[in-house]
Amino acid sequence: MGEFVFKLPDIGEGVVEGEVVQWHVSVGESVSEDDPLVDVMTDKATVTIPSPTNGVIRTLSGGVGDMIAVGTTLLEIDSEGEDVSDEEGRDIAEEEAVPTAPAPVPETTSPAASTPAKPKQIPVAPVQVVSGRVLASPAVRKRARENDVNLSNVRGSGPAGRIRHADLDAFIAAGGAVSGAPPMAYSVKRNEVTPVKVVGLRRKISEQMSISKSRIPHFSFFEEVDITELESLRRVLNSTKDEAQPKLTYLPFIMLALAKIMPEHPECNAHFDDEGGVVNRQGAVNLGIATQTERGLYVPVVKHVEAMGIWNAASEMQRLSGSARDGSASLDELTGSTFTITSLGREGGLGATPIINHPEVAILGVHKAREMPVVREGKVVVRRIMNLSSAFDHRVVDGADGASLIQDLKRMLENPALIFM
Repeated sequence: MGEFVFKLPDIGEGVVEGEVVQWHVSVGESVSEDDPLVDVMTDKATVTIPSPTNGVIRTLSGGVGDMIAVGTTLLEIDSEGEDVSDEEGRDIAEEEAVPTAPAPVPETTSPAASTPAKPKQIPVAPVQVVSGRVLASPAVRKRARENDVNLSNVRGSGPAGRIRHADLDAFIAAGGAVSGAPPMAYSVKRNEVTPVKVVGLRRKISEQMSISKSRIPHFSFFEEVDITELESLRRVLNSTKDEAQPKLTYLPFIMLALAKIMPEHPECNAHFDDEGGVVNRQGAVNLGIATQTERGLYVPVVKHVEAMGIWNAASEMQRLSGSARDGSASLDELTGSTFTITSLGREGGLGATPIINHPEVAILGVHKAREMPVVREGKVVVRRIMNLSSAFDHRVVDGADGASLIQDLKRMLENPALIFM
């Protein structure tokens, strides 16, 4: 049996280091060739590095959240072949590394087993934890929440104690679930502190938001829009669409309306190079669509909306949002936006202060539409109202200019025929 020294490979594109996002193996574990070893996140993508050999893990270097320089030893494997030098190990690693867009942990679905009529008590087994966190996929965590199961009480059978669906099924079947239990008494105090290291995509989001908020002096503007007529048009179009066309939401109409009015508001469709002191006004209307995923917030970009029709815009938005959610979106699909839309409709709310996506200079937040009593021609009538929350970079967009953009958008949405004229 030989020693295999495995180093972080040169992934290319100027990458000099990567962040350890997740280990798929632990010391003493047997691995086979092509088994996933570790997920490493760079500025370009998340890379899953597979094992180039069969053997047993001897050592691991770096915990979750640690930055590892290219060429630094990641792990050592007692391989089934002869000793492999550091240089040779690095060459093999370079050949085997598989870069991908940020992707979720592979998941499987398994229905929860029903609880026996007379559940038996089972001992709570110790769980292996990495960086203070139980290892489990987003799907397993979701099922655990739905069944009121504390994953700290579940023994994982996967690599490094990772909890699988089968482990959760067994725990629930043995009476471990506490779903339907009475709420905790108010007299019981909770003093636990759970440290959660900020790593991977969440770290990237944190860095980007810090840059945006610290560099950009935001000013916000709020408006109500009567979308009663737009709702009627949306229903008609959905009732007459063919099977190949996606169901229309409000967002494609908003996208087309923005593309229509942007030539009159070039200061809002721009990038600000604050170090060079230059505002680059963009001709193309490339709209970032903020998309919440199980791995965090992604912003896929629908490019050249100014050249699209309603069905094209809806299809492309649906495709890109789906790619962001399943982790298959490419780097090109996640970059290049000139203006961002964040849909807040699912959570409701009357207003928000969205943070601009640096180096852009504006962002639009769309809230949930609702039936409201309003006064029209001296009478109280019920209308469908949507709130808009917007923010602008006050260094390059004056208050009047930002308000003018939103008022023009309001006019288009309240008279939707104008979108298509």
